[in-house]
Amino acid sequence: MTHDIQPIRGPGVVASALPFSAGIRAGGFVFVSGMASADENGRIIHDTFENEARRTYENLARVLHAAGLGFDRVVQVRCYLQRQDDWDAHNRIYREFFSEPFPARTTLVGCLGDLVKYEVECIAYAG
Repeated sequence: MTHDIQPIRGPGVVASALPFSAGIRAGGFVFVSGMASADENGRIIHDTFENEARRTYENLARVLHAAGLGFDRVVQVRCYLQRQDDWDAHNRIYREFFSEPFPARTTLVGCLGDLVKYEVECIAYAG
């Protein structure tokens, strides 16, 4: 990678055997790959929707923290829900991590297989 495009690495950042970086810093932005309910070794942890969603945001927070950022620097979020029935819980839990002014957001429903109930990716402004 060139010097102005760098992977985000650090303690607690979820590892993956798949060919992608958890996060990439490019210019003034940090792009965080889809995070899910996984342990530090990338193994999926199955749980209730609420617990999977919170674990997903904890993993997202670890990548942001490794980049020196917090949720207040996130400018765009993409959320993926396995089931429409989890819509209300998704919005409630989302508000635990984001506040006004909320980032731009897209939410897709019914696009995940059986592996996870929730996935989130984001773009943060590092300036």
